[in-house]
Amino acid sequence: MSKENSHKAEEFKGKAKAAAGKATNDESLQAEGKADVVQAKGKEAGEKAKDAARGVANSLKDSPES
Repeated sequence: MSKENSHKAEEFKGKAKAAAGKATNDESLQAEGKADVVQAKGKEAGEKAKDAARGVANSLKDSPES
């Protein structure tokens, strides 16, 4: 499983946990689920930033020197 898919799975799990907390009036479970969603989105954003940095580094490495 790729990291992106892993982060999406974590996000989905968090959303499910938050929904279960809301359905059962369990504020703690709902908050935990929301925190899981935020954490997964943060990880995904970090991976995208790393990929963008690698792309810039590769384009600089491949460009002819002036």
